[in-house]
Amino acid sequence: MKKVGLTLGKFAPLHRGHQYMIETALQEMDEVLVIIYEAKEITTVPLHSRAQWIKSLYPSVKVIEAPDGPTEVGYTERIKKMHETYILALLNGTNISHFYSSEPYGEHMSAALKAVNRIVDTARVNIPISATAIRNNTFANKSFLDPLVYRSLITNVVFLGAPSTGKSTIAEACAKHFQTSFMPEYGREYWELYNVDRRLSATQLVDLAHGHIERENEKLLKADRYLFTDTNAITTFMFSNYYHRYALPELADLAKVAEKRYHCVFLCDVDIPYDDTWDRSGDVNRKQFQEEIITDLEKRNIPFKLLSGSVEERIRKVALELANLQKIFIP
Repeated sequence: MKKVGLTLGKFAPLHRGHQYMIETALQEMDEVLVIIYEAKEITTVPLHSRAQWIKSLYPSVKVIEAPDGPTEVGYTERIKKMHETYILALLNGTNISHFYSSEPYGEHMSAALKAVNRIVDTARVNIPISATAIRNNTFANKSFLDPLVYRSLITNVVFLGAPSTGKSTIAEACAKHFQTSFMPEYGREYWELYNVDRRLSATQLVDLAHGHIERENEKLLKADRYLFTDTNAITTFMFSNYYHRYALPELADLAKVAEKRYHCVFLCDVDIPYDDTWDRSGDVNRKQFQEEIITDLEKRNIPFKLLSGSVEERIRKVALELANLQKIFIP
């Protein structure tokens, strides 16, 4: 007889304890199903995003989203019956041989399913954590989260703009203000190492973009709530077109991914004095490149906020935007 395991929860967020449960079921069962409840009362992470975590980490698991599941919890006969009726209807006749949980509800739910009550780590000995503890202090408990999950919980803020518009300064200043990390512009470091006659080849610009993303992913794992990022692959794509009149398809693809990679986009204004260093091409080019960036952002339908004024004024505007941000969770 085929062994089919089921576990359910809100997975808000998915943590190592949940993963231990799922992985135990995968080792013991022929097929594993996971039901995910909507949980607007405790988390802003959408149901489909929480489902995507499990789909990405465990492709063989069948994930069932439960957007209209009961929100009332407890162990009265009425509440237990309400959850049992809902789950049985959702499964629509699917035979479950084992019900996996680490909670007391395993007893009545497994009975309703006519399944084995498979209790896993109920005392939290193997994985001493709860979703409530993680929600209360995600940064302190990030070791209990898979990197894929933790990265998606961080709000990634990117600063764009022509050279000498204060991107590096505001990224570092915001990181200090919010007591988190920032991602420096990798392009400057790469350019200093590999430029030939103050230029990088089209192929090198692809390598640069990949290198920036790799470092950015590392920085996301060190960030607390926010990561402030100096430039992205769209900027690199534009530099390639600016200097070579073309960009390689791989770089165009990375720029396309960058369109939805960031939760908040700021364009640093040209209202600050131009810092005419030896590696820059002049204030006239700065203004021209700034106009091209604006045109490109509008063409890509990327919403952005203009950052003007002093560093302090810019920080205040960033803080206000983040306070009002309706975050879109990115898979």
